[in-house]
Amino acid sequence: MPQIVNREMAIAALKGMGLEFTDAQVDMMLPTVNRTLQNFEALRKIEIAPEVPPAVLFSPLVPGHPLPKGASVYRPPAAPKPIRFKDPEELAFLPAVQLGALIRSKRITSTGLTKMYLERLKRHSPKLLCVITLTEDLALEQAKQADADLRRGRIHSPLHGVPYGAKDLFDTKGILTTWGAEPYQNRVPQNDATVIERLRRAGAVLVAKLSMGALAQGGLWFGGMTKTPWNYEQSSSGSSAGSASATSAGLVGFSIGTETLGSIVSPSTRCGVAGVRPTFGRVSRAGAMALSWSMDKIGPICRSVADCAEVLRIMAGPDGKDLTVNAAPLHWDARRPLKRMKVGYLASEFESRNEKTKPIYDAALAALRKQGVELEAMQMPDFPLNAIQFVLDAEAAAAFDDLTRSKGIDQLSGQTPGDWPNQFRSSRLIPAVEYIRAQRARSIYMQKFGELMNQWDAFVSPTQSVSLTATNLTGHPQVVVPCGFVDGLPQGLLFTGRLYEEGAPMRLAYAYEQATDWHTRRPALQS
Repeated sequence: MPQIVNREMAIAALKGMGLEFTDAQVDMMLPTVNRTLQNFEALRKIEIAPEVPPAVLFSPLVPGHPLPKGASVYRPPAAPKPIRFKDPEELAFLPAVQLGALIRSKRITSTGLTKMYLERLKRHSPKLLCVITLTEDLALEQAKQADADLRRGRIHSPLHGVPYGAKDLFDTKGILTTWGAEPYQNRVPQNDATVIERLRRAGAVLVAKLSMGALAQGGLWFGGMTKTPWNYEQSSSGSSAGSASATSAGLVGFSIGTETLGSIVSPSTRCGVAGVRPTFGRVSRAGAMALSWSMDKIGPICRSVADCAEVLRIMAGPDGKDLTVNAAPLHWDARRPLKRMKVGYLASEFESRNEKTKPIYDAALAALRKQGVELEAMQMPDFPLNAIQFVLDAEAAAAFDDLTRSKGIDQLSGQTPGDWPNQFRSSRLIPAVEYIRAQRARSIYMQKFGELMNQWDAFVSPTQSVSLTATNLTGHPQVVVPCGFVDGLPQGLLFTGRLYEEGAPMRLAYAYEQATDWHTRRPALQS
């Protein structure tokens, strides 16, 4: 058997892992190491499609924190009153549930609304770079069907007939799904993702596949950098870049995105819209690009919390394909008494804001208190989260291992040290033992965080919060809403809830919306 790894190579590799063995021990290792390399070569010859998950399932549940049981409680706000309008474009920035009410009251057709949004997409998306594929033919067909169903008295959901956009990592049958990356520009799936199918059944109309940072990182895709409509010189952040930008700009009724480590919260903040990153295991990821099997989550990006709640209700629940999804009840009660909720706030994060942002966040806390929310200071568990965050890098590198080996990653526009190509290459040197150790340490933190959350219904923080990293590792839900502006760019307020209890942070975020008007502000779009 050829010896690919010799003693010097083994000693150097071990040193990088903080290990030191005797020469005799290293010599004894070498035959085993070289035999294992042959197994690696055999493994690489096995064709593994991108949608195949590893035979290990992550669960956010830990001992002492069982899966909630019972029936879902769903009490949305009172239906908005239909408004009068002369031109459909006057409706562009309305919340999705209000658009749905207008369609049901037959003040506008789904076809009329869809044509309006398609025209706005064509006019504004070239400068925002928020659209990868306009699904015009499909949209008009779905809108026509929604109108026909309505005439027959068939209303499929409060979002019946409402146009929406989907991040371009959700498979759409017969329509380009590019993952924002050069190597996949011509990729056409044969089936719809579960969430696309569920929204179709709910009567929603898909008008566009929206831009995303290449392979779900940042805002840079093969067409350029997606912009926030509040400043065309600034990125909309990522990776759900186009979803947040298009929603903020009034180019779609609502959108869906994904988050692994901030990809809903960050662009929603930058674009001044509402976003919900639900509990890990709430929404099926079947038919969605995998980046990190233990961290990927799907959620809505909308112009109101009530919209987010409705979209999440439609998407949630098991489908028999993504085995991480649980059948936990989904509660949303827009009239839940705030005074009965135990709510914390990360005092140190609010107090450490700079002179520009501190007045904004002080006002946000004051607005919540005025609504009757009793806030108590709290702090996060002390833990070296950065020491385990590389589990994302390891899983992402595994997801795109074939692309790395084929040098397809060399085609990506982003080639800086912080971009995926370098991270995929670097992550090849993460030992399997260290990855497993990090996952075990993650279990310890999940237990600590679960014990903390037992004390609160929810807590509030700025969006630039350690809780963002923490909850993406633990699987807890977060809700973001706009809370002000600094130098013309929106700022965000973040609400964190218990596992499978998105209703509590959504209720608090909704109360904040009712107390302020930040969610009604509209960007001045460039023609």
